[in-house]
Amino acid sequence: MQYLTDRKRAVGKGASGSGTENFWGQAISAVGLLILMPLFALTFGCALGLPYEEAVAYYQRPFPAIVAAMTLVTAMVHFRHGIQVVIEDYSRGVTKKVLVIACTALAYTILAVGLYGLARIAF
Repeated sequence: MQYLTDRKRAVGKGASGSGTENFWGQAISAVGLLILMPLFALTFGCALGLPYEEAVAYYQRPFPAIVAAMTLVTAMVHFRHGIQVVIEDYSRGVTKKVLVIACTALAYTILAVGLYGLARIAF
């Protein structure tokens, strides 16, 4: 029989039992957003106010399309990590599980719809 002290059981685990995975995921995506958001604002600002055909032509260029796609992916990953932490802090039991699943599904749905729309425009 292996005896584990309370400290040994707690090492690497936070209150949610997942350790620092959510923290690091959110920290890395925050750094990515710190770089991507100004680029996205510049590329989106150039397309703002253009007629539809010119805006589509603008997003058919690789740089604006890649910046938009990377920003969307990073933002949804950041959202998923952040909302999961909030849900785990303030919910318990089955409610917590349902909310985490629903918010994860929402994040991936927004991501899929956004990338699909961008792919339709860019290609």
